[in-house]
Amino acid sequence: MRAERRKKRKWLRWVGTIVALLVIGLGSFAYSVYHHLKQTANEMHEKVNWKSEKRQEEVSFERKTPISILLMGVDERKGDKGRADTLIVLTVNPNKQSIEMVSVPRDTRTEIIGKGMQDKINHSYAFGGVEMTMATVEHFLDIPIDYYIKVNMESFRDIVDAVGGVTVNNPFAFTYGGTHFPKGEITLNGEEALKYSRMRYDDPRGDFGRQDRQKQIIQAIIEKGASFSSLTNYSDVLAAIGKNIKTNLTFEDMKEIQANYKDARKQIKQLHITGQGTKINGIYYLLVPDSERTAISNELKEHLELSATASR
Repeated sequence: MRAERRKKRKWLRWVGTIVALLVIGLGSFAYSVYHHLKQTANEMHEKVNWKSEKRQEEVSFERKTPISILLMGVDERKGDKGRADTLIVLTVNPNKQSIEMVSVPRDTRTEIIGKGMQDKINHSYAFGGVEMTMATVEHFLDIPIDYYIKVNMESFRDIVDAVGGVTVNNPFAFTYGGTHFPKGEITLNGEEALKYSRMRYDDPRGDFGRQDRQKQIIQAIIEKGASFSSLTNYSDVLAAIGKNIKTNLTFEDMKEIQANYKDARKQIKQLHITGQGTKINGIYYLLVPDSERTAISNELKEHLELSATASR
């Protein structure tokens, strides 16, 4: 059971990244799918009671204000509100034409804003939904969190199949989950793409190799998404997105982001949070040193064109 949950979190992580980058590049879709896209965006949109306490000036898409987006991978089931098992923060800077991405480990021990207690950061969703999760992550990283994208992963792998599969260049042959992946250029369906992105232990580079394979999948889907007009089944892709994603970004926001931020996709930098695992009262937590958190925070602030500081 624990191994299956780890696999699901890995799937949530890279699919969530796909979603964010697709949102940034939505304007590449042809006019012929405009109304389908608008309908999907309206289906995705949900209003939340959120305003960042760390954003002193309003975000202006026209002035190209660098923005942050929190990706939440949530496994919600009937009768269970679920937890945000994947939390990824993307800072998008159109002026530097770059994106910085940091994954916040789900077991990170921090203050849960609104509860006045220390707990695992992913529990914030179970306690207070989207708003409490945004507030908690904002406090932990000490940066404004402007927008969120929540992904429900029960059936989201359909998007890979909906775009007709993805093609990647596999650096070495391996077998995983009963599927063989030969070396060289291969085309993968949704299930195969999931397996391809999961393998770690047979990779000589371990987790770094797996991250590279995840990036391959992400880039392949973005390339397909950038030419939606050539897809005969674009409605299937939009249906897969609409069923499994919620965001506080409106359709107008997405159009503005595409018009002014799309070049940020040219560079994607991944940051990594490290810490020490320990048990407190029999419960496992990841303790992130203040020096580590400050270093990550300062780099994100710089990318957001905010003043970095060594003190919180």
